[in-house]
Amino acid sequence: MNARFHLRPYRADDEDATITLWQRTWQQAYPSIDFTARVAWWRARWRDELVPNAAIIVAEQEGVPVGFVTIDASGYLDQLVVAPDHWGSEVADQLVNEAKRASPARITLLVNTDNLRAIRFYERNGFSHAGQDVNPVSGRPVLKMEWNGSAP
Repeated sequence: MNARFHLRPYRADDEDATITLWQRTWQQAYPSIDFTARVAWWRARWRDELVPNAAIIVAEQEGVPVGFVTIDASGYLDQLVVAPDHWGSEVADQLVNEAKRASPARITLLVNTDNLRAIRFYERNGFSHAGQDVNPVSGRPVLKMEWNGSAP
């Protein structure tokens, strides 16, 4: 990644770009799942659950969102999405740092147990394993992870 990016709060006119980014990123991570078929569901969830209840920070490069993070008032990080062509760059690190600033005491999240890349990323960023569960929507096993802002 040569061009710099900057972080900013989500704006209503980001909706289409962030939903497209979500779909493209998750399709890359899970090619066997048809995320095109899930866009209407995701758009409804985005509008009805995430936008009204979470702080959303967008990573933007040359006017185009290349990532975003959502963090609600309880410290739950629902989504950390980074464009596949920015995987391994500093975009994800900066987004998770913004989530830590928004929720300095504690962050919790769920990550699919087969998403080893994401698990390693969160471990590198100070998150620890806090149990296991099953995603109520997909039925996939998930790992509970937690970051404690007061931990040394």
